[in-house]
Amino acid sequence: MKERSGNTSKKAVSYLCKLAGVSRSGYYDRLKAAPTRNLREEQDDLDINSIKNILLSKKEKAGTLQIKMVMENDHSAVMNHKKIRRLMAKYNLFAKIRRAKPSRKMAKTTKEEHLLSNLLNREFKPREPEEILLKDITYLYYGKGQLIYHA
Repeated sequence: MKERSGNTSKKAVSYLCKLAGVSRSGYYDRLKAAPTRNLREEQDDLDINSIKNILLSKKEKAGTLQIKMVMENDHSAVMNHKKIRRLMAKYNLFAKIRRAKPSRKMAKTTKEEHLLSNLLNREFKPREPEEILLKDITYLYYGKGQLIYHA
């Protein structure tokens, strides 16, 4: 009778694994690795607290490598920068990075002292080749607000 109940539980596990699209061996591997995973989560919680403290002490302007150096020098804790990056992404921590304002650059280029006189007066028909050469610049934004110039 016991043999039968063990057999039905194997069938139930096989059925559920098939339903979920997971191999039985993968299910048992994950089940066996649960204590290790829990220990890692607890260690991550401890590590993220020290990372948060360093970020706050640096007014959230420290990047991954700077956090790594502070941990090694001040806290005598060695942690890989990839782990710091992984934990910061996991807990949505980001360094505040000061970016230049593109409007400030635009204001400098549009000042009147930089403007040239209108030599063409909208007469765009040249008398000979390469007599009139014009240039236009377009500002394009890509990625996370990065700016490129297209001429």
